Amino acid sequence: MIVTRFAPSPTGSLHLGHAHSALTGWRAARRAGGRFLLRLEDIDQMRCRPEFAAAIPEDLAWLGLDWDGPVRVQSEHFADYRAALGRLQAAGLLYPCFCTRAVIKAEMARSVAAPHGPEGPLYPGTCRALEPAERAQRIAAGESFALRLDVAAALARCAPLFWEDELAGRIAADPASLGDVVLARKETPASYHLAVTLDDALQAVTLVTRGVDLFAATHIHRLLQALLDLPVPRWRHHRLLTDATGRRFAKRDRAQTLRALRDAGHAPAEVRRLAGFPD
Repeated sequence: MIVTRFAPSPTGSLHLGHAHSALTGWRAARRAGGRFLLRLEDIDQMRCRPEFAAAIPEDLAWLGLDWDGPVRVQSEHFADYRAALGRLQAAGLLYPCFCTRAVIKAEMARSVAAPHGPEGPLYPGTCRALEPAERAQRIAAGESFALRLDVAAALARCAPLFWEDELAGRIAADPASLGDVVLARKETPASYHLAVTLDDALQAVTLVTRGVDLFAATHIHRLLQALLDLPVPRWRHHRLLTDATGRRFAKRDRAQTLRALRDAGHAPAEVRRLAGFPD
């Protein structure tokens, strides 16, 4: 049975781009007689706000979407992410990184041959070779740190990996192209990469529908699935909805939020059409 999901972050109001993504997953599930799930990705407690979380189900219901089962709220499941981190740490695949964003930026600026990936400059691995004693001392001193995945060490444990995209076909996974990504921080037990991969597995999602802007992230997600013995779904990375000038919709586009369109008198069917899904 096909299982899809819509997983917004409650850091702002839903806009037409969100509507397009939600409708993509909802229609794929409903046409196949499958299940459509709703998840709130609120691990960033500094940016997420309860009023946005409360508005998301209301906006989707007004748009005509329904979902199966309870809404999964990431902040209620930090224990799941800690357990997954523990497995990776026990396997020697994580290391603490004490570099601030400013330090990383300065290091990259000094290197004329700084490696780049599909999402920009890659972390140069500054903290990867720190001695265990120094790591322990800095953690004990209360320094802030992130836990990064040692991608080279992780790949050494895996056979060549692939994933299937319904629009792009069979893709050879290249996690190294994203470098040693952050999987958690001292104050937050999971990053997007870890949380979304684990949640999709725990919710038995079989088809991940999301924007093409997240295509590159799938390389890392496929590696995490292999390391954590998780099932492998299919993906459908859909186009991004843009306005008349070709700019993608964003949460700052308040005039194009579902709430603003509703308040302006637009009917749900008209908003679905604006989102690329005419009835």
